[in-house]
Amino acid sequence: MSFPPCPKCKSEYVYEDQGTYVCPECAYEWNPLENNDEDAFVVRDANGNEISVGDKITLIKDLKVKGSSQGLKIGSKSTVRRIVEGKDHELDCRFPSIGEIMVTAKFVKKV
Repeated sequence: MSFPPCPKCKSEYVYEDQGTYVCPECAYEWNPLENNDEDAFVVRDANGNEISVGDKITLIKDLKVKGSSQGLKIGSKSTVRRIVEGKDHELDCRFPSIGEIMVTAKFVKKV
């Protein structure tokens, strides 16, 4: 009988115990019938609010734009077009003064 690997540590030594799966290496237990979205990528703004695609955001500090003489001023508003996982700049936005740009979530707040 083959069990799926552990979602936390990716160990292959998983066993079943009374309807739940248990990983002996990290002691993580989960129910295979439940939808576990604990590992889902979540982006939070400077105040801790969850940001999703389509949310309106405001900059909380002036930002320099690499390769441009212009910068983004505090209070500039935009809408989140896309969220990218695995980069320093998670939010793909379009600002009227600059154009399309990637912004780090810790420099914005949700409106």
